[in-house]
Amino acid sequence: MLFDSNIIIYAQKPEHGELRQLIARNRAAVSAITCLEVLGYHRLAEEDRKDFEALFAATKVLPISDDVLRQAIKLRQAKKMSLGDALIAATAVVYDETLVTRNAQDFAWVTGLKLLNPFEKTNGPPN
Repeated sequence: MLFDSNIIIYAQKPEHGELRQLIARNRAAVSAITCLEVLGYHRLAEEDRKDFEALFAATKVLPISDDVLRQAIKLRQAKKMSLGDALIAATAVVYDETLVTRNAQDFAWVTGLKLLNPFEKTNGPPN
């Protein structure tokens, strides 16, 4: 499973223990762009930075390979999407990972992309 930046951020909040369990129970991975998005936030508190760095150290960080880059280009040529979303979706497609995101509707059009929104009622939403 490839965890989107929004899921990583939600998982750090005390009220979202279910997300931390989901990450722990699965072969957790993130895109390199997720590390950039999360750790690059200019108002990130020092304690939060340490927590995120620990989480990323325990997760597989998938690189932006040439294949990911080519796939992201195809996605952005096909439909308007942010650079970050294109790289994250491309990473999930290239590495054949399910993308876990709260914004599944933003990615639903991507052919070959498996999605999981843990906040949907059918998935048993976190509290």
